[in-house]
Amino acid sequence: MVKSHHVRVYKSEENLPREEQLAHKIASVAVDPVEVTPEVTEMIINRIIDNASVAIASLNRAPIVAARAQALTHAPSSGGKGASVFGIQDKVSPEWAAWANGVAVRELDYHDTFLAADYSHPGDNIPPILAVAQHVGSSGADLIRGIATGYEIQVNLVKAICLHKHKIDHVAHLGPSAAAGIGTLLGLDVETIFQSVGQALHTTTATRQSRKGEISTWKAHAPAFAGKMAVEAADRAMRGQTSPVPIYEGEDGVIAWMLDGPDASYEVPLPGPGEAKRAILDTYTKEHSAEYQAQAWIDLARKLNKERPEATDPAKVESILIKTSHHTHYVIGSGANDPQKYDPTASRETLDHSIPYIFTVALQDGAWHHVDSYAPERAGRPDTVELWHKVSTVEDPEWTRRYHSLDIAEKAFGGSVVITLTDGTVITDEIAVADAHPLGARPFAREQYVNKFRTLAAGLVEEAEIERFLAAVERLPELAAGELEQLNITAAPGVIDLANAPKGLF
Repeated sequence: MVKSHHVRVYKSEENLPREEQLAHKIASVAVDPVEVTPEVTEMIINRIIDNASVAIASLNRAPIVAARAQALTHAPSSGGKGASVFGIQDKVSPEWAAWANGVAVRELDYHDTFLAADYSHPGDNIPPILAVAQHVGSSGADLIRGIATGYEIQVNLVKAICLHKHKIDHVAHLGPSAAAGIGTLLGLDVETIFQSVGQALHTTTATRQSRKGEISTWKAHAPAFAGKMAVEAADRAMRGQTSPVPIYEGEDGVIAWMLDGPDASYEVPLPGPGEAKRAILDTYTKEHSAEYQAQAWIDLARKLNKERPEATDPAKVESILIKTSHHTHYVIGSGANDPQKYDPTASRETLDHSIPYIFTVALQDGAWHHVDSYAPERAGRPDTVELWHKVSTVEDPEWTRRYHSLDIAEKAFGGSVVITLTDGTVITDEIAVADAHPLGARPFAREQYVNKFRTLAAGLVEEAEIERFLAAVERLPELAAGELEQLNITAAPGVIDLANAPKGLF
């Protein structure tokens, strides 16, 4: 059964045994040869499809073009045959494939999520683990085991240790989880994984300014950087290089100086020996390209568009008050005190972290599109700007409680809305979870993942290539050693112009 591990800061003279350190316990989970259950295997296939969907949709966006160009300057290294880059057939060194593909997967803010004590997009584990698997010629079964570990470690760290409270970016949980997943994939020993986990954590702690104020293109690069660091950490550890010890619990370590301080105390859940890694089943993907807390609000806004069309006209609306959780109010709501969240000239990265903007556009359009809903002309439409500036958020203690609930049946990411019209009419409604959530109105299953892929790949990938990829990923458990390059997708001729990439140093 899942065991809770007490984690605190230790003074140097206390000499915490290695086996009692969190990084070592993570490594012990990674080496456990427990079988992956059929439902976890099916969900891993779903998430590989999901990642491919959003990566293909972003192939010609500037961050992806730049990251791909960087990767293509690094030929496959001598330790294997290289790894694939989304959209093209060229192979590159695995850490650079992890980089380019990690940016592609993350750019549109459109893949899976897990929210608890902290935030995460656990699908970010897949690019680095898959890149290493392709490079060394792993099998589909090997990849499944590695990805199951990556999800397991990240989800359990996110359940226990809050990073954002201390303004540390959530990818600090991704570096260790990806390193652990790579360790499982390669069949590394506990000591090697222990050292790579420590190095991956040490090199991936950064501030949350990447998700604050004028949000930059680094938002997409941050998890890709963590994945790249995990690959490099594994390489160094395999060569016998060591990491700061203890990395979490040391008196000058991450917890003592970046998180809750020398008196910190956490309970980190990890599966015991022989216990299946099932954490991926606690995660959920996005139907819409926006911050996860916006998913339910888009669904509610689409519903109100049909039921109360008068609420879409700024001339008829006095105010729109969204009552929601602490996180939604303070991170993507008016509680963030970011003027950019109300600025029609703000970047796409900023607008997809603005619930006032997202709710307004979804309310007026009755729909949400990963490109059109963020277009400058859409954001700058006068009636939209007028209605948008009438939207505010407030924290509701009950929605905050439900947001943090550990009971999956009541955990919620939505809230209630009060729309006051100029004639005095008051419209109220609420939503707890997104329609695509496992407990939502239309939970995502394989059919929905495949449809998302087909929709986002349309016009960018030839039909025969779409069918080839789907057939390959759906028989992932049977893919033999060296066959994982079949999980790459080649764009249709003319979609990618490699000569048009920006020039840099490499």
